[in-house]
This record gives sequence, structure tokens and C-alpha cells, in this order.
Amino acid sequence: MLTIDNLHVSVEGKPILNGINLDVRAGEIHAIMGPNGSGKSTLALAIAGNEDYEVIKGDIIYKNENIIELAAEERAHKGIFMSFQYPVVIPGITVTNFIKTAINANLRARNEDEMPANKMLKKFREKAELLEINSQFLSRSLNEGFSGGEKKRNEIFQMAMLEPSLSILDETDSGLDIDALKVVANGVNKLKNKNNAIILITHYQRLLDYIVPDYVHVLHEGKIVKSGGKELAHELEEKGYDWIK
Repeated sequence: MLTIDNLHVSVEGKPILNGINLDVRAGEIHAIMGPNGSGKSTLALAIAGNEDYEVIKGDIIYKNENIIELAAEERAHKGIFMSFQYPVVIPGITVTNFIKTAINANLRARNEDEMPANKMLKKFREKAELLEINSQFLSRSLNEGFSGGEKKRNEIFQMAMLEPSLSILDETDSGLDIDALKVVANGVNKLKNKNNAIILITHYQRLLDYIVPDYVHVLHEGKIVKSGGKELAHELEEKGYDWIK
């Protein structure tokens, strides 16, 4: 589904990623770990197409198409979703209206008709029930006054409604207490299937107790310096990052 080949990325002229290679297949969960400043969020934003992150060299192949030249919006229309570490607050726009607009924008980009109101309502009900979200939550302004856990749950709800092929979750465990972490992890696990893939960006191993990755990759100074299975995350928890440098 996703192949990253020798990716070099700079921000404001400063090199951040220095030759990333990564293959992600449908049905897989990949965890990207590493110390602060190692390039984890830069990798996520480069895949998503943030224009502040300049690709100097390399390719990002998504579903057999090189998407390097595509804008973030075009990548989203093709099925790439990113959950942000610090979700934006949009007063006056409800969760429901925001998601309806996003779904119909994706459909129009694929030259498909907008989703009928009755079908949209049914989908909202099904996904809200799946993620244990009540109707009052959906009528609130997007992220306005939300707790950290509510913001992250809302991001997972957007993921459920948009049904992306590739989801990138950037430090979705940041600032969550254990109960909120379990709710978010439960939602991600329910949404995983054989036709989609998930990239988890995280600094800590604890998230991986609830969302078990197929592969763990460790970034250091803009490169993947070690890859392994879920046991690698436990090693990092015990030893820290110094031993892999």
C-alpha cells in the first residue's frame, strides 16, 4: 500500500529525514518510535503532504502512485488520513457538519455523488455506537472545550467515518490518562481490517500494550536505525534509546 524510498526531508532548509525506507502493506500496523527530535512527526507530515516539509530526495508511493507532487488535500481524497497530536479547534462548526463536509468533499473528488442524508445519518449512528460516542458529543463545536481524551476520540471518530486506506496517528496517546488511552486504542482496534493500514507515531511503549503492532521501527537522527516486532518496543521501554544509536 505504501512504499517510502530513500526519503530526505527538510524544514526551513534544515535536514530532518536522511534516507527513510519503509514498506507498509494492507492489514498491517506499523509503530514508529524514537526520541524527541528524531523525525517521527516530520515523517508523518511528509506522508500527509504538509507543504512546510520539503522533500529533497526520494519517493512516496501510495497504491502504486508516486504522490510526492500531490497536495495534502489530494492525498486525503485518495484515502490518507492523519490524526494530529494537537487537533485544531474550530468554533461554530459542529463535529457532525465538519465530518459531513469532509466525506462529501472526498466523494466529489472521486466524481461520485454526495452521500444521501439518510445514508449519512445511518453511518453516523453506526460509527458512534461502535466508538461509544453519544449524540451530544457530535453536536459540539469541533474540539472547542474538549478534554485531551475527547479530542483524540473525535479524531478516531473522523477516521471511522472517512474510512481511509492509510491512517497516520501522530502521538495519539499524548496527554491521555489510562482510561482515555484504552478508549482510543479500542476504537483503533475495531477499525483495523485487512484492507487498511495504520502507522502509529509514539514516544512511549504503553500505547502498544493496547494496539499491538506488526512492526516497530526506531528513528534516530532522521533514519530508521532498527526494526523488529512488538518485542522491540518492550526492549526500548527497558533500555531507553541510547543502546540503539
